[in-house]
Amino acid sequence: MQYRKLGKTELQVSEIGFGAWGIGGEMWQGSDDDESIQALHAAIDEGVTLIDTALAYGDGHSERLISEVLKDRSEEITVATKIPPKNWKWPARENVPISEVFPPEYIIECTEKSLRNLKVDCIDVHQLHVWHDNFMEQSGWQDAVAKLKEEEKIRFFGVSVNDHQPQNAIKVVEQRIADTVQVIYNIFDQSPENDLFPACIQNNTGVIVRVPFDEGGLTGKITPDTTFPERDWRNRYFRGDRKQQVWERVQKLEKLLGNEAQTLPELALRFCLSHPAVSTVIPGMRTVKNVRANCAVSDGRLLSDELRNKLKKHRWQRNFYG
Repeated sequence: MQYRKLGKTELQVSEIGFGAWGIGGEMWQGSDDDESIQALHAAIDEGVTLIDTALAYGDGHSERLISEVLKDRSEEITVATKIPPKNWKWPARENVPISEVFPPEYIIECTEKSLRNLKVDCIDVHQLHVWHDNFMEQSGWQDAVAKLKEEEKIRFFGVSVNDHQPQNAIKVVEQRIADTVQVIYNIFDQSPENDLFPACIQNNTGVIVRVPFDEGGLTGKITPDTTFPERDWRNRYFRGDRKQQVWERVQKLEKLLGNEAQTLPELALRFCLSHPAVSTVIPGMRTVKNVRANCAVSDGRLLSDELRNKLKKHRWQRNFYG
């Protein structure tokens, strides 16, 4: 496992982090707590030092599972979690004031809940689970963040950028309010390269990349005939002819496999890690098998400029979350 600096923090984090949405259950059907705990232990065994979760993942269930694992480990693990919007709306709406989304007392309340769930005295990286740069001009929330830092209940502050809206975090990065930003970045959605990544490099902001596999589309396992459990949220994400669209594009990507990447998941992860702005990539992992396969990609090898240029042609502007 290779390690990188998380922006201007003093944290050194593993290139592959553990995305813990799936182990929270609820929206991801088929999660098994025992298997999730085994996967977390396997990740730490493989050198993973960053685990990303959220209070909203299973109403704290993901956080509580992580606490069960960490109590049995001596390794120094960076835990990043998130405060859900009070109005429970993803993504943040442009004309909704932050007082309805993250009022100061709510930020404090959610932080205390996460501290209890994780059974820690301080959260390493605390993030707002939605973000709109209009929030920068509004008061209250920054005082709450400053108070939490002063009380040593959080070490660093970050924002999780709205789906496919990397341009919506330029102000918070340029004004150096956020220590980290979490953003969707993958072979299909390369938009963070336009403005957000250059701003992060210039301001030494840590970048946590989520959805490197496009919710499974870039693994090559989504075909026109794929089915999901009844209550699994991917039924909505891949509704209509979307599975067909994804499959047709993935067939073209498979032609690029070879010495630099032998599988589509490997290609997807190496693509993300090959950008200099990226600090860590957090694929969702629920099985030991997937943990080991994903962690093996962190070996110091980056994609060649030639292959990266070929992958630029596979940009795909769309929003399946809508």
